Amino acid sequence: MPELPDIEAYLEALRRTAVGHALERIRIASPIILRSVDPPTSAAEGKRIVGVRRIGKRIVIELEDDPSSQGGSPPSTPLFLVVHLMIAGRFHWRERGARVPARVGHAALDLDHGTLMLTEANATKRASLHLVRGEAALAQFARGGVEPLEADLASFRAALTRESHTVKRALTDPALFSGIGNAYSDEILHRAKLAPTKLTRSTSEEEIVRLYDATLEVLTEWTDRLVADARRRFPEKVTAFRPEFAVHGKYGKPCPVCGSPVQRIVQAENEANYCATCQTGGKLLADRALSRLLREDWPRTLEELEERVGGGRGRSPLR
Repeated sequence: MPELPDIEAYLEALRRTAVGHALERIRIASPIILRSVDPPTSAAEGKRIVGVRRIGKRIVIELEDDPSSQGGSPPSTPLFLVVHLMIAGRFHWRERGARVPARVGHAALDLDHGTLMLTEANATKRASLHLVRGEAALAQFARGGVEPLEADLASFRAALTRESHTVKRALTDPALFSGIGNAYSDEILHRAKLAPTKLTRSTSEEEIVRLYDATLEVLTEWTDRLVADARRRFPEKVTAFRPEFAVHGKYGKPCPVCGSPVQRIVQAENEANYCATCQTGGKLLADRALSRLLREDWPRTLEELEERVGGGRGRSPLR
């Protein structure tokens, strides 16, 4: 799922390619993408794009004021296209009037000089497109989480410890922190040298400071990198699995800090990647399902895991 740095890269590209241009037509190829009916998409056609912004992991495209609300003293009301890309949704910049691709194509926003294409390469179509009128209607999409790059330490601490969660879950909860998902939370926790299963209300002040600093560092570094690239070309390779990541998507590969193999735990649809040496003092974390299945056969440390694999007792239960 595109997260804060990825969304900021899209916003930079949209500022460069779309802002200031007229939205001539909206072509909906897959009706499931459209989650609103009033106002109709025709209300947006012919209007100029005047800005873009982010609400959590949503991309907001602001259109010029809607004259339908002008009838005297009340000010005109802007229209907003709100897009949530979910896991597999992506934007692409194509030539004007380009054909919407079969199977993965959701919608095309035809501008006066090109087409912004929305696709989703996933059998489970979860991406969404809303058209709303006015700031009050737009506010419904805010989940309440603090902006991690704007929060001071006190605000960060309050959000982190508001509820009793693991730090992994807290970082990815949009009601606590805005724009952080599975990938960057792994990178943040690795930078902070904290286990993903650490409970928020048992974190020490020193650990909270480490986590706060790591959050700022990781998100700033990746936002700067991706935005700089978006200034040169429209982002076409938005992915949660980047070769420069330290641990996310690197299961079994060496940690860039200590060289130990990256481990993972899987629960439901979520996966946490971590380095046992850097983050858990060498202890292997076990998800509930595998713990119940393997019981006493579950290796507790990296040394035990290496002994079992090297000693010919079969493949690691983590693989």
